[in-house]
Amino acid sequence: MVYKGACYCQEIKYEIDISSPDEARTSLCHCRNCKRFFAFGLTTKIPVKAFSYTRESAKPTVHEADNGSGSLLHREFCSKCGTGILEYGAAAANEFRYVMTGTLEDPGSLPPKGEFFCLYREKWMPEVPGIFHKDRLKE
Repeated sequence: MVYKGACYCQEIKYEIDISSPDEARTSLCHCRNCKRFFAFGLTTKIPVKAFSYTRESAKPTVHEADNGSGSLLHREFCSKCGTGILEYGAAAANEFRYVMTGTLEDPGSLPPKGEFFCLYREKWMPEVPGIFHKDRLKE
């Protein structure tokens, strides 16, 4: 199954090629870093081999910085419109990419399977029913 996505201005285009939606894990993260970068923290975790920029895609801009816990966080985004495309930590660099779910052509095609850092969920935001919930990453 191929899932296509792009940034707001369509300069950056990508594809996710997975054999089943079960290979993807969409989740909602309530940590401060995700809220700042995504404004909402909804990402889809996929195997690194499943992600590729298309031939006609512009090259993304890369930003790397400490995520606040001593780990290097790598983020790619469009330098023209500012849309975040993906991120990954140094420890997962050879394994996974966390793609910004809202950049998919059909974001609803990979619904969330869980919520992380729920203790930081905004008080006005309801819990998503029918998925797992973790107050901390390691629970």
